Amino acid sequence: MELVKPNDSADLKYLGLSFFGKTFQVDRVEAKVVIIQIFSMYCPYCQADAPNVNRLYGLIENNPALKNKIKIIGIGVGNTPFEVETFKKKYKVPFPLISDEGFKVHKIVGEVRTPYFIAVKIAPNGRTEVIYSRLGALENNDQFLAQLVKSASIK
Repeated sequence: MELVKPNDSADLKYLGLSFFGKTFQVDRVEAKVVIIQIFSMYCPYCQADAPNVNRLYGLIENNPALKNKIKIIGIGVGNTPFEVETFKKKYKVPFPLISDEGFKVHKIVGEVRTPYFIAVKIAPNGRTEVIYSRLGALENNDQFLAQLVKSASIK
């Protein structure tokens, strides 16, 4: 899955991506697991879930055992870069949000409704495996993280 690189240097650093090129593959993110949140700025459920997903990010970033092993990316389906940036500012989203204005990624993931969460495990050889896929808001961040840690064999 090819994604448009974020413009923000802090987002590039968080993902461990170089400044070169306009796109990247999920397997290039410096992490063992990448959580992909499929959202739309117009989705009321996504808006309501934004503070919870921000808390998930905080749980990961404040845990030394998880900080550099799990990363989060949000993909705004049907949203322009301006709309994605508006969502990011309004809900104080601390992780990278990427525009999918043409629904390219949305089609690849099966035109799922929002919010939708996918967790991708990245093997040392770069091979990727979906270890979690679910429609709807995350109900319990602690249980979700415990499940990811177990599924991805994170120590």
